[in-house]
Amino acid sequence: MGSTRPSMQELIGRRRRAGFVGRAEERAAFRRNLELPPEDERHRFLFHVHGDAGVGKTFLVRELEQLAREAGALTAYVDEGADSVPEAMAAMVRQFGAQGRRFKELDRLLAAHRERRHEAAAALAMDGPQDREGPSAGSLAVARAARVGLGMVPVAGALAAALDTDLLAQGADRIRARFRSQEDVQLVLSPERVLTPVLLAELTAAADTATWIVLFLDTYERTGPFLDPWLHDVMTTDRYGALPADVVVVTSGQRPFDTARWGGFADFMADVPLRPFTEAEARGLLADKGVRDEPVIAEVLRLSGGLPVLVTALAEQRPADPDDVGDPSATAVERFLKWEPDPARRSVALACALPRRLDLDVFRAAVDCPAEEAEALFGWLRGLPFVTERPDRLTYHDLVRDAMLRLRRRRSPRDWTRDHEALAEAYGRWRAEAAHGLRPGAEWDHEPWRALLLEETYHRLCARPQTALAEALGTFLPACAADPAVGRRWAATVAEAGTAADAPAVRDWGRRLTEALADGVTGAVDLLLAWPGLDSGGRALAHVVRGRELWNAGEPARSLAEYDLAIALDPERPMAHYGRALCCRALDDLTGALAALDRADGLAPGTALFLAARGETLRLAGRFTEAVAELDRAVALEPADASTLASRAVCRHALEQYDEALADFDRALAIDAGHLWARVRRGRLRGARGEWAEAFADLDEAVRRAPDSPWIASERGDAYRRAGRFTDAVTEFTRAVTLLPEYPSALAGRGVALHELGRPDEALADLDRAIALVPDFTWAREARDRVRGGPTPG
Repeated sequence: MGSTRPSMQELIGRRRRAGFVGRAEERAAFRRNLELPPEDERHRFLFHVHGDAGVGKTFLVRELEQLAREAGALTAYVDEGADSVPEAMAAMVRQFGAQGRRFKELDRLLAAHRERRHEAAAALAMDGPQDREGPSAGSLAVARAARVGLGMVPVAGALAAALDTDLLAQGADRIRARFRSQEDVQLVLSPERVLTPVLLAELTAAADTATWIVLFLDTYERTGPFLDPWLHDVMTTDRYGALPADVVVVTSGQRPFDTARWGGFADFMADVPLRPFTEAEARGLLADKGVRDEPVIAEVLRLSGGLPVLVTALAEQRPADPDDVGDPSATAVERFLKWEPDPARRSVALACALPRRLDLDVFRAAVDCPAEEAEALFGWLRGLPFVTERPDRLTYHDLVRDAMLRLRRRRSPRDWTRDHEALAEAYGRWRAEAAHGLRPGAEWDHEPWRALLLEETYHRLCARPQTALAEALGTFLPACAADPAVGRRWAATVAEAGTAADAPAVRDWGRRLTEALADGVTGAVDLLLAWPGLDSGGRALAHVVRGRELWNAGEPARSLAEYDLAIALDPERPMAHYGRALCCRALDDLTGALAALDRADGLAPGTALFLAARGETLRLAGRFTEAVAELDRAVALEPADASTLASRAVCRHALEQYDEALADFDRALAIDAGHLWARVRRGRLRGARGEWAEAFADLDEAVRRAPDSPWIASERGDAYRRAGRFTDAVTEFTRAVTLLPEYPSALAGRGVALHELGRPDEALADLDRAIALVPDFTWAREARDRVRGGPTPG
């Protein structure tokens, strides 16, 4: 008859799920909330489920998600698989898309965020091209702006270009060559600022067609440190815009909500504490599973303590005999395995508790069984009630896995060590395979490689906590340098391995590193350097990382001191010499920079990174022929590196090899159309060739890509001046000075153009301002002398 009412089978299915979860009151309260309009004072916008491990939080959250779906809601579920706010948003976008609602703009920006992060890493690693010649370089102006506030420079914080006052903008040029707009910069530095308003706009649009939108944030004890401040801002402030009232958020973790942050908002929250099943609830679940024998029920109640995950695990085996004879200290999990009649399966369940996540490859490495039986046993494991299947892995429930780990460790410490070492070796092999084809030093930018190393490190710590700790802490340092989120993951893994191996020192290190990272990477590095157990290699690496952080913070002199300490501890570390070279170059010591790069190249011959940096340093020294030779070697090793090609093009321009320079610029821009340094310098080359239409086409495109760049405005103004279009030059130089008032190059260029237009008083005022800002600005002084003396500058 076309009725939309649910069928009897559907209703029975819902009630059976309710019996499985055993949380009738909590489910009913959530369902009632979805029946209340947002304007009703009884409506709650936030539910927080909390309780000890094994109490059934995830089961309840998944059931609430099903209830929300049945009420017509659009839902998304996020757990510890996300390590940052952008990763949490990406999980939401995927799930919304699977329900037929694409968040196209947010999906685009998330992809751009991932791409920009890789570009930023590449730009910083290359310490890209710099300009030192003429008024159009813009370095002095942008440098001065950076000292006032980095808002005028397209980088800040961890990615700030660490150059001295007259060179800072050369680093800005490097970043501009990678980042095409201020949005791109923010996608790297503060992605939440760009992504969150778009998320809210997409949610608002989705709310027009969905009854409700419900976001489920599980394992909040792990994700809360980075999600909770963001969620508070989203729900209680207008910092990112308006969140539609049709959104309900469900968080779930072991701890109650932070009252210091949320205490003033209790009137729109629902606190949902979970406790173990009552005896009646446990008996109901057992009866539903066919377990009705009273001695067996009593044994299950005794062993499980009412914890839903254990009640369910034991009930799934449908035991017919209490079998309570044996070791009285045996855990509930061991009892569960004793009820599994097949010894091979019992062995598999215990073996697969060692890895933190499972797929068929890990299963084969963990389980000693004939190859032809592996898939069938893996299929059986997937069906166990304490095993959760996620898109890319299987995981055990923490409570069950912890108990199995204790059992394995206590039963045979030697087997524990052997099996963890076997898993570490397997992950090491897979990691070596993942590194195939990656250029040296690029592994840390490759997420699959990092993930494999993380699991390898975990198993080595579990196998031999004391001997593996120093290596694990050394690995933590480049993890932090790759990304603070990666560093947090490493610290959490160290803590988890310490718990699994019952190694308090390891566990404590993980906790302390996690806390130190809250204040930034430098705090964690300082903590490591204070540890007497860190060997000389680890200490050298710590100084390298701290040197990099100081460099990024704009302190090249202090950074140089750190690199020197690293070299004193480990003279054979190429990246320490490379870092030292960058600092020397920033401090205008090109001789010292070249010596350091020679040493780095001697330690790691044929490394494109070092060759490109040496070629760029030779370019800055005006040694263009030698620079081209070095850059030739770098291009041969990395033919698709746009920055190296652009640097060689600039050298060839200086050597008046115009055709070869243009070919290099063309190749660089074919590889990366957003490489603004290459585009602007190609425009300069075309102007030198008298190809003004092509020159301005390049400069106009650069302005389109970076409309708020004072450097590009100054470059275009200088092109107008050289082309004899002095009125246009004054207009463009004025735009540059408006964007950046203390811009010596633009002021000097405008002064010369004003003189050409017969406005000497204004010209002198601009030239005086430029020289006051930079007393040794030779070009401006010569221009001022000409204005005062009468002849026009050439």
